[in-house]
Amino acid sequence: MNIVVCIKQVPDSDKVTIDRETNRLNRAGVPSIINPFDENALEMALQLKDAHGGKVTVISMGPPQAEEALRTALSLGADDAILISDRKFGGADTWATSYTISLAIKKLDEQPDLILFGKQAIDGDTAQVGPGVAHFCDIPMITYAKSCEVIDDGFKVQQVTDHGYNVWEVEKPAALTVVKEANELRMPNLRKKLAAKKAEIPCWGFDELNPDETKIGLNGSPTKVNKVFAPPVKLNKEILSGEPEDMVKELIFKLREKKVI
Repeated sequence: MNIVVCIKQVPDSDKVTIDRETNRLNRAGVPSIINPFDENALEMALQLKDAHGGKVTVISMGPPQAEEALRTALSLGADDAILISDRKFGGADTWATSYTISLAIKKLDEQPDLILFGKQAIDGDTAQVGPGVAHFCDIPMITYAKSCEVIDDGFKVQQVTDHGYNVWEVEKPAALTVVKEANELRMPNLRKKLAAKKAEIPCWGFDELNPDETKIGLNGSPTKVNKVFAPPVKLNKEILSGEPEDMVKELIFKLREKKVI
């Protein structure tokens, strides 16, 4: 079974701030990590490989430093890694990104039975790239997957909903976006970590993927980000003191006064 996992290198959201002068993210000195949801997608792929054999290929689109995320994935047990990187791809929105990634998947020597994504990226929170790639690859997509079981010529997938779970059966090839509740992450072992440092990771750019130039990068993106800003924080807090019973009574009185309850 061949599995592709699409991962993204993102800034650690706990350490990112916004420059109020330029309305841009301050990335200087901020460490980059694998998008946390993508880690669960990778773990699902590795568990399926452990149980059924096969091959796991990780793909990431981004600047050259995204290679670090791919090496981390290799240290966890992925077999191959591919970096999609070219200045012409810069500034792509989710539509252009999905199109570009789909070209890389179609270029693989062996087409995947399953393509996995994290349910969303913590820097954009759009949850659009997974479904977008599935669209361009013309394969079925199930979002918010909590589990995936191999059956006959396809997969049985448990999908998280607001009210519980749905269970779907889908023929392969298929694509899933994976939630954090799907699994517990493994740790890299020393041997794989050393091998990952030495691994050759091919970089596919414009010439390798031969895309339609009107569908890539900033100019090929139907949507544009006008600005990024932090909403103003309004603090009007009051700290109650005294005995617990008295504080509860006072809190209830104040909430009623404000017609909250």
